[in-house]
Amino acid sequence: MPYLLIVTLVQAFSFSLIGEYLAGQVDSYFAVLARVLIAGLVFLPLTRWRGLSARFVRRMLLIGALQFGVTYVCLYLSFRVLTVPEVLLFTILTPVHVTLLQDALERRFNGWALLAALVAVAGAAVIRFDGISGHFLLGFVLLQVANLTYAAGQVLYKRLMARHPLAGPQYHGFGYFFLGALLVALPAYLAFGNLARFPAQPLQWGVLLFLGLVATAFGMYAWNKGASLVPAATLAVMNNLHVPVGLSLNLMIWNHQEPLGRLALGGGIILASVWISRRGRARG
Repeated sequence: MPYLLIVTLVQAFSFSLIGEYLAGQVDSYFAVLARVLIAGLVFLPLTRWRGLSARFVRRMLLIGALQFGVTYVCLYLSFRVLTVPEVLLFTILTPVHVTLLQDALERRFNGWALLAALVAVAGAAVIRFDGISGHFLLGFVLLQVANLTYAAGQVLYKRLMARHPLAGPQYHGFGYFFLGALLVALPAYLAFGNLARFPAQPLQWGVLLFLGLVATAFGMYAWNKGASLVPAATLAVMNNLHVPVGLSLNLMIWNHQEPLGRLALGGGIILASVWISRRGRARG
């Protein structure tokens, strides 16, 4: 749980950084590629490039391609047609994807897990139910693809660590995650990238560096490690905590006008969903 809580803070802050300093200014494909390359360089000396099974390597490549490559290409593209509040609104379905994927892979139905995920979705909806722009359909589709691939990556990583645990620390195999992400991000940039929208300001480069080192290198590893240590229901709920935290950071740093009553109410509902997931685990 501590890993997930720390990364929740990072993710919430990252949403605002993307929306304020990169969206509409820096090419989306380049931003994703830069984050992958920076994070990959961090894990390059930490990864065991020999001695791991071919099955493990293939699955890590797939997880990286899904959870970061496809997810973040779709996420950054969604910022072209959605505002930051709309992006936050459309990400609230991630817990449902996590729960249903986990149950489908294990061929079972967990009513408590699904209930916790739906309550978390309801809490986030209370917070982020704002007016939707005319282009919301495209953004909604992009975000649902991102939600699905992000959820799939988490679930698959959790299963991989349970069935094929590494002899040493998990970071010994995490370099393959970013290699898989690179297999998506690099072709996407070469095919669709716009060189005219290269970062032009030191602040933009600084944001990319922060996102690459902290949100991507540390964030993706810590989130997946945390995901491998908690029940699926708790993981589903934690996917929505970035909404109230992100809004709180916006209020404190960017002074965005948000309804405080809905923020408090929605945050309380999400906390209740954490209790539901834990109660379901205890009963199980």
